[in-house]
Amino acid sequence: MNKLRMAAWLLVSLRFRMTFKRFGNMSFIKAPIFLAHTRHISIGKNVKIWHHARLEAVTLYNSKEFSPEIIIEDNVGIQQNFHCTCASRVRIGKGTAITQNVGIFDINHGYTEPDVSVILQDIDAKPVDIGENCFIGMNSVILPGTVLGRQTVVAAGSVVSGVFPDRCVIAGSPARIIKRYNPSNRTWEK
Repeated sequence: MNKLRMAAWLLVSLRFRMTFKRFGNMSFIKAPIFLAHTRHISIGKNVKIWHHARLEAVTLYNSKEFSPEIIIEDNVGIQQNFHCTCASRVRIGKGTAITQNVGIFDINHGYTEPDVSVILQDIDAKPVDIGENCFIGMNSVILPGTVLGRQTVVAAGSVVSGVFPDRCVIAGSPARIIKRYNPSNRTWEK
């Protein structure tokens, strides 16, 4: 890396360290990006977030206050066009890889009042927890209340809601388990 590029990277990193709750060494976020309420966002060490990401910690919606936490642990890689909106808690575990065009949300918009626009109705939030060393395929959506165990693989285009165990492959809309790791014979089985 040349000296000018290194100096630019250090300046951007310093700015993020002053505005985020935590911003780890050797991490970067590639512009352009949309950030909201970064004091509620923790980025671990060696995290790479590519361009056109949206990290939005929702602290107030329709006069209702929230205490959001977005936690991205060490060694996470996130490709372009990532969208995360959080009013409760979203945790992405160490070593997880998130491919292009993925959304992770812990909020649902209300829709019960038929004469009121959905975006004007209250939201509710349920925490999302992504385990360590997971892989989330392109164009997938992780919905409120989802828990992914360690080393879960989410196939491209999946819509994920629910609780899934360690070492499984999930796919579909809605996503379901299509393979599990069998430790006794060390194979992935349907």
